[in-house]
Amino acid sequence: MSTSEPAPHLRGAIVGLGMMGRHHARLLQTSPRIAFAGAVDPLGDRHAAVRDSALVYGSVDELLERASPDLAIVAVPTDEHLAVARALASAGVHMLIEKPLAGSVQEGEQIIAACREAGVRAAVGHVERFNPALIELRRRTEEGQLGEVFMIATERCGPFPDRVRDVGVVKDLATHDLDLVGWLGKSPIDVVAAQTAHKTGREHEDLVLVTGRLRAGVAFSITVDWLTPTKTRRMRILGDRGMLVADTLTSDLVFHENGRVTSEWDSSQALRGVAEGDSTRYALKRREPLLAELDAFCDFVLGDDGSPAVSLEEGLQTVRCAEKVLESARMSQTVRL
Repeated sequence: MSTSEPAPHLRGAIVGLGMMGRHHARLLQTSPRIAFAGAVDPLGDRHAAVRDSALVYGSVDELLERASPDLAIVAVPTDEHLAVARALASAGVHMLIEKPLAGSVQEGEQIIAACREAGVRAAVGHVERFNPALIELRRRTEEGQLGEVFMIATERCGPFPDRVRDVGVVKDLATHDLDLVGWLGKSPIDVVAAQTAHKTGREHEDLVLVTGRLRAGVAFSITVDWLTPTKTRRMRILGDRGMLVADTLTSDLVFHENGRVTSEWDSSQALRGVAEGDSTRYALKRREPLLAELDAFCDFVLGDDGSPAVSLEEGLQTVRCAEKVLESARMSQTVRL
């Protein structure tokens, strides 16, 4: 009897070999669950991401005709998602669409309709949900380590990435955080109030500040920009027992416990409050989030409805939130979803 692993039973392709696509291509070519069917990019393989140049195609039609993939990762610019999704769905190809799902709610709804009509399974690539630090942060919060949760705050800052042409920070980066605050708080966003800035001469915003409230009553804040010279990816959840802080660049998670100030005076109750307590940095098992996301998507394609793959409906709600953030900034008003 052979002791070799069974042959992969899913043929996977990548559409778009840009900054994200090249990483997806690396994983598709090394996954034991997938037979690599090829990649599509009209500009070619400029990052040398594909081992066999014969598997690089110039169009989705060529890929479908010559490679017959079971699934595909859609990593083209956001404004091309709808056309690519329609072509793949009509061919019966399951797809993982990089976030955001679409450039608008209307286009997102059309993607969902195309997938439903074709009967294909599709998910959205909100990869931060697969970050080890955030998975552990969510687990500890759910188990009550923080007690009552007061606030969720995120900071996602850094220099301008030249790869982005079609959207601003709200749809490119803040969609991570608009998805995460609801996922971590286990409640949809209820209201948002936002401010944006245009400082680099581009059509789209390069800074956004968002405050808001989840339907469960938890407050949140989001800070995102392309103006900061240092890269920061930080999320914290504050509760009545302390604060959990995740750094998603390093996948570190730290718990800062509340200390208690005591007093021997009769008015001690009035003086009692929160002080600095013990801090604990947790040892986490670190697995590449993009790989964990790919495995979850494969499970979903194979029929596992309990997979943590992010649904199209969740992706659409995040696009809706992003549009409300831009509306709030434009009108200088608090907006309810």
